[in-house]
Amino acid sequence: MTLFPEDVNAFLSSSIIGRARKAGLIDVVCHNIRDFTKDRHNRVDDYVYGGGKGMVMQPQPVCDCFRYIKSIVPDTYCIYLSPKGKKFTQAKAKSLLKKGSITLLCGHYEGLDQRAIDLIVDEEISIGDFVLTGGELPAMTIVDAVSRMVPGVLADSSCYEDESIYSGLLEHPQYTRPPVYEGLAVPEVLQNGNHALIAKWKLEKSLEITRERRGDLYRRYMKKTKK
Repeated sequence: MTLFPEDVNAFLSSSIIGRARKAGLIDVVCHNIRDFTKDRHNRVDDYVYGGGKGMVMQPQPVCDCFRYIKSIVPDTYCIYLSPKGKKFTQAKAKSLLKKGSITLLCGHYEGLDQRAIDLIVDEEISIGDFVLTGGELPAMTIVDAVSRMVPGVLADSSCYEDESIYSGLLEHPQYTRPPVYEGLAVPEVLQNGNHALIAKWKLEKSLEITRERRGDLYRRYMKKTKK
């Protein structure tokens, strides 16, 4: 649910997500909230009660748009992308994967009338402690993060299970050809074909990087592995 369906659809029609849509592995439909306004000038926003700068999205177009979606997918789960929401994590992405249908509501202007949130929203989610001009980028982030775990979207589950965050650690360094570039060589251990040593090196590097850069993840991982 967005005021800019063309922009969202264009991004989600490219690369891996675009191929997954064409293959029928996932279904993404962009609904224009403006199509549901009853204002003759197609307005979807108005001034703020109580004073304040900017405009707020009106509840009627948003609620009617969602009710239309519900008429097609009755069990859809509505998420409002908001700085006030709980922070989006890989664990949340995995939990959303279990939902049969998700409706992502993109706010704009100075936000959304609280009554629309009270009436239709199941959960508010934030992708970080910063403010954007609209909910489209967070919505596309969630679509990408969840969709890539749908079976068949990536070549194999290991394509995401071994990555940063999903495994609980930040990812080890990655290398490709040539073996030496501008005097920097690929670590010898990665070229010797000893899979046990390679796995040990990858884990050690992941632990080292996570300890240096994300102490919170490192402590959580160590606590979990000691159980």
